[in-house]
Order: sequence, then C-alpha cells, then structure tokens
Amino acid sequence: MLTDRQRMILNAIVDDYIRSAEPVGSRSISKRGDVGYSPATIRNEMADLEELGFLEQPHTSAGRIPSHKGYRYYVDHLASSFSLNAAELHLMKSFFAEKLNVMEQMIQHTAGILSQMTNYTSILLGPEVFHTSLRHFQLLPLHEDQAVAIIVTSTGQVENKIVSIPKGVSVSELEQVVNLLNKKLVNVPLYKLKTRLYTEIGEEMQRHISHYEDLMSMLDIALNNEPDHRGVYLSGTTHMLNQPEFKDVDKVREIFELLEQTPALMKLMAPAPGEHGIQVKIGTENTHEAISNCSLITATYSIDGKALGSIGILGPTRMEYARVIGILNVLSHDLTKLLSHWYK
Repeated sequence: MLTDRQRMILNAIVDDYIRSAEPVGSRSISKRGDVGYSPATIRNEMADLEELGFLEQPHTSAGRIPSHKGYRYYVDHLASSFSLNAAELHLMKSFFAEKLNVMEQMIQHTAGILSQMTNYTSILLGPEVFHTSLRHFQLLPLHEDQAVAIIVTSTGQVENKIVSIPKGVSVSELEQVVNLLNKKLVNVPLYKLKTRLYTEIGEEMQRHISHYEDLMSMLDIALNNEPDHRGVYLSGTTHMLNQPEFKDVDKVREIFELLEQTPALMKLMAPAPGEHGIQVKIGTENTHEAISNCSLITATYSIDGKALGSIGILGPTRMEYARVIGILNVLSHDLTKLLSHWYK
C-alpha cells in the first residue's frame, strides 16, 4: 500500500511526534541521519500520506501529526520490537522474586510497577473479576408488591436487594423466572450477567412468560449489583495530566469519570473470545467515547490456557508503542508464572 520511502517517512514522523508532542516538519525529518531525502521530496511524500489519511495537519503550519490510521499502520507494520534494559529487567524480576503472599497486594504492586515504568495509567483486572460467578439466585416475596433478590456468588458472598414486583405478576411466574435464571446463569461470571440477561434470558422469557417487559426491568435492578472494586486496580491516573494532549479539563474529566466506573473498565479490558497476546486499540477503535483520543494496550495472563485477568496501559495516541508492548509482554509472562502458585 505504501512505498518504502513513504513507510520510512511515516515511521520517522511517528517517532518524532511521540518524542516531542509537536507537529513534525519536512526539514526536521530531512536532518535525521536515517532518512537521506531532501525537504522538498519529504514534503511531497507528506502531502501524499496526508491525502491517504495517515497524517493530519492540525494548524496552517507545514507540520504534520499521525492520524489514528497512521498510528495503526505504525503499530502493525513499522514499530520495532523493544527489549527492556538490564536495570528494568532487574526491577521486574526482583519484584516477582519476592513472591508476595497476599494476591491483592501483589496485583496492586504490579499496577504500580507498570505505571512507574511507562509513565502512563495502568489498569489491572484481578483474577477475582473473571472467577467470581453466580452460584444461586432467589426471589423471596416480602409483600404483595415487594421481594428481596438474593445473589450468592462462587466466593460465598451473599448480596441482597429489595425489588418491586410488577403488578399482575403471580408467585408462579416469579418461580418460573428464578428457575430460568438458575438454569441459564449459574457459573456465569458476574460481569457478564447483564449481557446474558438481555440476550438469551430475555428471548426465552418473551416466548414463555407474560409481563415480560416489567419482569425484565425488575431483573435489571436485581442484577445491578456493582462488582467488587477490589478486582480492578489502577495506578498512575494523574499521569494523564502530564500529557500535552490532555490540557483540556473537560476531556480529562471524562477520562477520570470512566476510570471510576468499574463495569465500564471491565468491559474495556475483558478479552474477547479467542483473543490472546497483546491487543492494541487506537483512538476510535476504543468503544468508549471518553477515550476516543487515547490508545489502550492490553495483555491477558493465563493458567493452562484459561484467562485469569488482564493488564493494560491507557495513554495518548502519541504513545511509545514498542516500549509499552515490550513491557506488557514481559510482565504478563511473569505474572502468569507467579499466579500459577495460587491456581495449581
């Protein structure tokens, strides 16, 4: 799609912009020892790259910056592999060598190490997020128009919530609903309950149970217990304030509000079926509007091929992709190795 010269120039522009956060001009590219083309030639190629959608011109100056499409091409085709230096490897290895006895403390420390090494915001989903599932659901009528919804989790935790019984719903219909949920949702992770409710549960209720819509509204409230915050760990959230892209207070506020929403973070970080290794989502590839100008790089850690959790880095699209990917590769491998002591 791109010529070798265009690839070289795009690579140089992305590298310079990551480093400087300033639009890159043809003259500065021509001064690089690894390019070897005149400013006029580079200007022509930059114009072509802009027309193809790989570059943008934020102001009337001659400087260009990478577009989301440009970053995607850079990550997929141009970014070189990254190796940690001896000091960084020692920092990671010495941390994991401590073999902390408390898993929560270990996960929190991992988030801190990741944020410290990258200067971006780190997000970790702990094993409990993926492994806490529904064991039993019950509805106990209290009055004619009220019931208590009881959720028992796989960890033995019991959660109660008072819900309103829709008018006209009989005790036998409530029993039908309870039986259906216990048949379909037992052993489903808590963070997936609402999704399953509106897909297969909703479809079956619509076919077999009257007062379908009112009962769905009741169940939506009953299952709206927010997951335990201990399963989501953040570090370095204020690093956002150090990036020139986030001087806009409203933009940063939206990101910080997202970081406080556990269910939304779990949805962003949870790997899709069949996803393995490093996943890079750039700009609008992220499903949440608050981070449509950010990049999110994630990796899962697993035992025997089964995902235990995920770790990620959130930062500007002007991210040091190769470095972050290299760190996540090492960290996810070491985390998998250490957590195997708890799951084997």
